[in-house]
Amino acid sequence: MNIPFVSFKPMEKELNADLKYAFERVFDNSFYIKGEECARFEKAFADFCKVKACIGVGNGLDALMLSLRALGIGEGDEVIVPSNTYIATALAVTYVGAKPVFVEPLLETFNIDPSLIETAITNRTKAIIPVHLYGQPCDMDPIMEIAEKHGLYVIEDCAQAHGAKYKGKRVGSFGDAAGFSFYPGKNLGALGDAGAVVTSNLELAEKVSAFGNYGSDYKYHHIYKGNNSRLDELQAAFLSVKLQHLDRMNEFRRHIAGRYLNEIKNDLIKLPTVIDDAVPVWHIFGLRCFVRDELEKYLNAKGIGTNKHYPIPIHLQKCYEDLGLGAGSLPISEEISRTELSIPMYYGMTDEEVSYVVDALNDFGKNNL
Repeated sequence: MNIPFVSFKPMEKELNADLKYAFERVFDNSFYIKGEECARFEKAFADFCKVKACIGVGNGLDALMLSLRALGIGEGDEVIVPSNTYIATALAVTYVGAKPVFVEPLLETFNIDPSLIETAITNRTKAIIPVHLYGQPCDMDPIMEIAEKHGLYVIEDCAQAHGAKYKGKRVGSFGDAAGFSFYPGKNLGALGDAGAVVTSNLELAEKVSAFGNYGSDYKYHHIYKGNNSRLDELQAAFLSVKLQHLDRMNEFRRHIAGRYLNEIKNDLIKLPTVIDDAVPVWHIFGLRCFVRDELEKYLNAKGIGTNKHYPIPIHLQKCYEDLGLGAGSLPISEEISRTELSIPMYYGMTDEEVSYVVDALNDFGKNNL
């Protein structure tokens, strides 16, 4: 049996007619930037997240960067980010001239460890960016308490967590702002690059909108030195179609994850833990194994697709050599980078395919190490 790491085909087949109609509607309307489709999606996604405003932007990196800019964070400031995340989180901080300060994650959830945040705060710290990594909500209560205590902004990175909940609330509704990516592989993915900022601060929403539209609050009137980062009409139309099915498709992922968590039983494999009062959406199902490379080769030989998130931690990437954080400086992230392996997780996987993956994982190490 061949099972890819991810496949869009089951979803695209199901939504084929609606997606084609969305394309035709935009094409026939001949209006492609900042029109009715974008406004319609922004309203729907704000309602979905239970916030007051959504601003469509070009991608998830821009969503974080524009949020930081709109909050006035820049040169000389520091922003706390998890040491285990995709590099875009740190790049957003760098792009506004601030310094990313890394805080280690919990091995069990891969998310930032709230108990370590306060020790990283200095008089230059302006914000915390908790990342709901792999679709697992962060433990937001202590993070928000720390932010309030120290007068810090909170910008949630929800790039992998569309629709996830913590204590009954959607992620993205806790902080001052939140950034979403709609990269095609996300739970809510466009058919190209796209992103959004959500917030309940309407003044902040206006700033983000202006910064993403050349710093303009209305045509040819520029109040900031802005960027060009806007959600186009076509991607907005596609996203509106997919948003209607997001909760249902996330529930499908939870079914797969539930089987993995209950049925994978192998002492060589460490499964992720879900914190209390969290409802993940399982963008990625990442496990850990101290013989990860051997496990990957074994699964691939059986036709099971895998991926590694992320094989080189941010502080060891060449582009961040200037931070002076060498090997051993962030040992938990480095351990995750050596041991994490992501297994198939996508809408449309059959029970037979899930069983095949489970059986393969349970058999690993018996006669193959």
